Parts: sequence; C-alpha cells; structure tokens
Amino acid sequence: MFGLSPFELMVIGVIAVVLFGGNLPEVARKFGSSYRDVRRTLNDVQQQFREAEYEAKRALTMDTPASTKLDEPEEEPEEPSAPKFKPPA
Repeated sequence: MFGLSPFELMVIGVIAVVLFGGNLPEVARKFGSSYRDVRRTLNDVQQQFREAEYEAKRALTMDTPASTKLDEPEEEPEEPSAPKFKPPA
C-alpha cells in the first residue's frame, strides 16, 4: 500500500498513536474529509478541462466543412446565351 512495507506502516501507526492518542479517530475523520474535498475539487477541475476540450473540438469540427468548401475547385462561369453587342459601323 502506497509503496510501503508492512513494517513501515506499523511504525507510522505507532507514531500516530503516540502523537494523537485518544484523538486519533477524530484526526483520521478530519483527514478523510479533507482528502475527500481535495479529490472532489480535482475532479471538478478535470471535468471543466474535459468540457473545454469538447467545446474546442466541436467548434473545430463545425468550422471544418466550411473550410473544405474553399478547397474545392470553383466552377467556371457559363458563357452568356445572348450575343455580344456590336455597335453599328
């Protein structure tokens, strides 16, 4: 767990009992609630980044069809069907 051996976890547990004694359950609850709040905040920030990324991708895909129209070759205009005007000589 957390890359610690069982002996290291026991040492940390003994130190916690010596430091906090009877208040250990209360301290553990406070630590747990603080940890939960930090995780919730991090998840909210990650969700905001995901939404921003989604909006950016959606905006890019909406612009893509318009830009491909510019890449298509233009059709040549048709010749007028009426004859050109020639002034009298």
